Amino acid sequence: MAGDMTRGASAATAPELACPISPVVDMVFSRWTTPVLWTLHTHGRQRFVELERRIGTITPKVLTQRLRQLERDGLVVRTYHPEVPPRVEYEISELGRSLAPLFAHLADWSAAHLEKVEQARHAYDREN
Repeated sequence: MAGDMTRGASAATAPELACPISPVVDMVFSRWTTPVLWTLHTHGRQRFVELERRIGTITPKVLTQRLRQLERDGLVVRTYHPEVPPRVEYEISELGRSLAPLFAHLADWSAAHLEKVEQARHAYDREN
């Protein structure tokens, strides 16, 4: 019985033990991370304002936070050009590019199944 309690406590304090992909999901699929990575992967190296414009609804503060976190995680590279005025560019790193197959699979899944999800939602809403 004590062994069961210990295992349960470990799973409760370390969610990655219960689901080993949780840390990746938290890192890559947070609210604005996916659009930033997708845009950098799709359009290549960009300045802050280009990235902001392509994403559309993100605020400068949130974009700054996301870019800093992605740089810290090694998924984005920030390059400072000491010009007048200074220029900063962002691009997806090799580590970030390694997520491309995952994004491709999710895009395929979305194209194949999103309509079914919408149908299920409508059916559920009608019944409830």
